[in-house]
Amino acid sequence: MSGKNIVALVGRPNVGKSTLFNRLVGERQAVTHEIPGTTRDRLHGESFWNGVTFQVVDTGGIEIYQPAGARDESPLAEGSADFVAEIIEQAQIAIAGADVIILVVDAQFGVTAADQAIAEILRRTDKPVIVAANKIDDRKHANDAYDFYSLGLDAVVGVSAIHGLGVGDLLDELVMAFGDAEPEADEDDEDDHLKIAIVGRPNAGKSTLLNKLIGRDRAIVSEVAGTTRDAIDTDISWYGERLTLIDTAGIRRRGRIEAGVERFSVIRAMKAIGRADVGLLVIDANLGVTEQDEHIAGYIIDEYKSLVIVVNKWDAIEKDDYTMDAFSENIRDRLHFVRYAPIIFISALEGQRIHQVLEVAHRVWEARFFRIPTADVNRLMREAVSKHPPHGKGTKRLKFLYASQVRSDPPLFLFHVNDPAQVHFTYKRYLENQFREAYDFEGTPIRLSFRARAKTRAD
Repeated sequence: MSGKNIVALVGRPNVGKSTLFNRLVGERQAVTHEIPGTTRDRLHGESFWNGVTFQVVDTGGIEIYQPAGARDESPLAEGSADFVAEIIEQAQIAIAGADVIILVVDAQFGVTAADQAIAEILRRTDKPVIVAANKIDDRKHANDAYDFYSLGLDAVVGVSAIHGLGVGDLLDELVMAFGDAEPEADEDDEDDHLKIAIVGRPNAGKSTLLNKLIGRDRAIVSEVAGTTRDAIDTDISWYGERLTLIDTAGIRRRGRIEAGVERFSVIRAMKAIGRADVGLLVIDANLGVTEQDEHIAGYIIDEYKSLVIVVNKWDAIEKDDYTMDAFSENIRDRLHFVRYAPIIFISALEGQRIHQVLEVAHRVWEARFFRIPTADVNRLMREAVSKHPPHGKGTKRLKFLYASQVRSDPPLFLFHVNDPAQVHFTYKRYLENQFREAYDFEGTPIRLSFRARAKTRAD
């Protein structure tokens, strides 16, 4: 998520947050239902409007608890003190994780005590807040949005998430709000030192690994899964170099992420991956590679970050001469899309092989900056094409004309061809494998781009 704006959708249950999320990202990713609280997992998707790319985060409704018989129609009705603390906690975490916040309300139901309590918290922040007055489904309700100006927030836009009415106006306001949002202060953007995110499932031993690497208890270590609620940065000196270690909350699989604090902890973990150079994917040796480990590895690669696979709790495994090789092969099979990532077997608790973690992380970070001379890139391209010519579509043949490495961190190779549409993804993978066999890009993703040659007068 590095460099991308983030907008969080917040509000009480059953106001249409998930429907609006689906509308903003352009696909049905969130489960929607009339029963309040249907959203049980944290979903995020990418959207684009007027030249601005941003991440949309859907959250569960902020639950409101009041005594039996109390109505949620008057400002801060009797019993509201019972839920204000929870609202404050969740709203503040949403503020910390997002650049802009959209408060989704039900225009047909009108302003509620819950809406006012949430707005009161949001008014205290310097983050832009837009009110999306949802369920303006017909002219009869067109003026209902005006009531929400009483919340005293930056803007109010009437929308119908289910029909798409007013969503364009909401996006216009959102893009303008991103321009007003104050970027988080981040000294890491001003230098080029190595930043390492320690990521994985809850209770895989991430905080124990952090404490062992820095030699002191920086993070709380507990047997209770999910102890770490936020991304924690720690600077250390390693052989005279500055390194930043980022401990993150465990990323659970979708459907297991609890409402409230944990949802936004996962947002922070995703942002930590975005601002890191290398991701240490910590796997619990007792469980092996899980589906969620696959998802997290995918998050790291989607951000084009380098990857080191750290198998923790190796001391708890009964072993023979073949155990490590068999375990490695299983990891390669499950994480086949990152077969280039190195694997380390450690025990963070016992300190076994801990010294290898930073050594390997530094090595794969250096691979991000490796550059191949243009002559060698073209030689390798010609050899690869000669050994395995690409298949064309119909009578037209795909021709490779010229190639060069146009950037590093991570490496990007540009191929000039006669028709980019003919480059099949399997051939892209073949070319990538050829480059990996010839040069050392350990643990680092490489990007291949294909561009059509410019038309000439002769053409």
